[in-house]
Amino acid sequence: MEELKLALNDERQDKQMERYSRQMLFAPIGEAGQRKLMGKAVLIVGMGALGTVLANHLVRAGVGRVRFVDRDYVEKSNLQRQMLYDEEDVRHAYPKVIAAEKKLSKINSGVRLEPIVADVTAHNVDALLQDMDLVLDGTDNFQTRFLLNDACWKLGIPFTYGGAVSSRGMSAIFVPGATPCLRCFIQTADGSGQTCDTIGVISPVVDIVASYQAVEALKYLVEAHGQRRNSLVTFDLWHNQFFEMKLGEPRSDCPCCQLKQYPALQVDEQDAFLSLCGRETIQITGNNQLDLELWRVRLGQAAKVDANPFLLRAELPEGERLVLFPDGRVLVQGTNDIVRAKTLYARYIGV
Repeated sequence: MEELKLALNDERQDKQMERYSRQMLFAPIGEAGQRKLMGKAVLIVGMGALGTVLANHLVRAGVGRVRFVDRDYVEKSNLQRQMLYDEEDVRHAYPKVIAAEKKLSKINSGVRLEPIVADVTAHNVDALLQDMDLVLDGTDNFQTRFLLNDACWKLGIPFTYGGAVSSRGMSAIFVPGATPCLRCFIQTADGSGQTCDTIGVISPVVDIVASYQAVEALKYLVEAHGQRRNSLVTFDLWHNQFFEMKLGEPRSDCPCCQLKQYPALQVDEQDAFLSLCGRETIQITGNNQLDLELWRVRLGQAAKVDANPFLLRAELPEGERLVLFPDGRVLVQGTNDIVRAKTLYARYIGV
């Protein structure tokens, strides 16, 4: 009986391998590399522009397990560059990871998908990285990137960095024990940088950055370490510029890869209040989970409420909007003022 089970399993795997026939014809991957991919697990943090391209590439390539996490839901302005979403997702206000899972499950049913609606913080990052072979950056802010960088170095997991804004992009893969870390190149996350929400972005830049990330991920996952790019690539598509900077040696005073202090993993109560750059949105992270049905009734007495199984939106009489998530997060949309956001939160949610 056991021999029969093994034979059936081998037959199913052989049929699954047919999907990747053209990829296996590429000699640096081949059948051996494909089988390695099918046994690997990756985490994509952020399922916006970069994350959707990354997930599309890796799921189609046959990476065995793809976990992806995002705190946001689909809006109309996303559709210009976030390739897995459509107008139906906007109408239903689906969380991005839920909408992505719907699409990706139709693309490759042989890949195990693990969608997680959550904000990545110092409290949960270790659990999210558990059992992962590689982490891919699909975020839009350096606060989260530094958190991922520090957590990856602490746990010894490679981290592929990517950024896209305007017509510019950059990408690198950072590998503990083999390269410097992200902090060796960028020391602070002061929020003064330009973002897609302040100066825009064109979709082709996103595709190229994520493709750079994805190919370095494939190299690492099939163990083609000699082919890994040991540089930070930056480019401007509109102005026809391309630069490549060798990673070199780590900074001797780097608090992450050299001093092992991992500053982003130090829990700060201020993390409960986060301004989402360029979006007139303050995210407030509560200590307790939220029962959306209960809050639909409560907020419905004072506000116009729209809900689905994943989130609840309440249009307040003051003009702002609250968006509630089951994990305890609340977005206060329509203001960049943390004090104002705290006031509305206290008024409608409590403290």
